[in-house]
Amino acid sequence: MVKIAEIVEELVRRSPFLMESLEEGLINVSALARKLQPDVESMLGKPIKTGAIVMAVNRMPAGKLAYEKRSLQSFFRKLSDLNVRTDLIDYTFRNSDTLPTCQARLLRDVENRPNLFYSVSRGVTETTILVTSSLEDQVASFFSDEKLLSKETDLSAITLLLPIENRNLYGVYYYILKDLAWRGINLIELISTSNEFTIIVRNEDLDRAFSTVAGLRGN
Repeated sequence: MVKIAEIVEELVRRSPFLMESLEEGLINVSALARKLQPDVESMLGKPIKTGAIVMAVNRMPAGKLAYEKRSLQSFFRKLSDLNVRTDLIDYTFRNSDTLPTCQARLLRDVENRPNLFYSVSRGVTETTILVTSSLEDQVASFFSDEKLLSKETDLSAITLLLPIENRNLYGVYYYILKDLAWRGINLIELISTSNEFTIIVRNEDLDRAFSTVAGLRGN
């Protein structure tokens, strides 16, 4: 038989922000219990008193709330480097039969210029191309017949070189993004490979974003 404590713990774990706030004593537990009550009753299959939920929240072992955070803190202390690139432009084109040919032309143009920033993300209906601003003329020329959906200039990229175990530890991206969200930093794009994670921000947000990400190693 499912217990109230098990249901409450599951519901709390669905929201990492909530878990952190409980750990730091920032949550009104009675108000939280009232909010959780309909879900707890639905999952339990019978009505219960709010006090029972309050008791379940208060009895959640601190170790369960803090374990994931400690693991992530240990992980981020291993960050080897942060790379920053500025003066980037973000283009989004509607997908077409000719778009890959345009991309190939641009790739040929940059293949012998390894210091240039170049990234492509193809979705179901559109493709985003992120390049150094020095390639603006080439993009305008090579993609002149394509449908441009959006273009944003004055962007910067911060790339984290992640420890190799990142693929076996859940919550890595959340841990990065939650601090940025708390500080009201808007992300234009996210780019990832197996062991790298890149965030794209406006130039005006670069200093705050960099200090936030760099702080992961010492939190």
